[in-house]
Amino acid sequence: MRAKQIQQVLKPLRQNSSQAYLGQGLHTLGLLGWILGQTGAAHVAVTTFSTSDAFLCGMVNLRKRGLVKSSTLVADVKASSKTLRLSRLMTEAFDVVKLTLNHSKIVLVANDEWLVTVITSQNQTYGDRAECTFLTTERDVYLDVHN
Repeated sequence: MRAKQIQQVLKPLRQNSSQAYLGQGLHTLGLLGWILGQTGAAHVAVTTFSTSDAFLCGMVNLRKRGLVKSSTLVADVKASSKTLRLSRLMTEAFDVVKLTLNHSKIVLVANDEWLVTVITSQNQTYGDRAECTFLTTERDVYLDVHN
């Protein structure tokens, strides 16, 4: 989904502290770019079962644009055959990469002003299935998920 389309289904972070979307087309990378466009440069943590070269290249681009101060990726170890093929790109996109038993799909964005939590059903891959995404700027949710 392009930024204009994201704005059609989600309100700016300052207007709505919690919101959800169920449908197709809202991809995690585009959502992350939309969030960083509002928060400015931030620390980013991502958990996923599976990632893709498109998502990782997008993260590299966000870093090159100065929007990512630091980044952590937690991916599932059982998806390791695909993950190992992407290991070089993963270490270019993220400062810290951890492989563990993980099925969560979360994005955390934090800086001095913002704590943003995204909980989604979507892996960092692109598909045509409907996905559910919950987005909040509630401090307690961020701290619970981060901890």
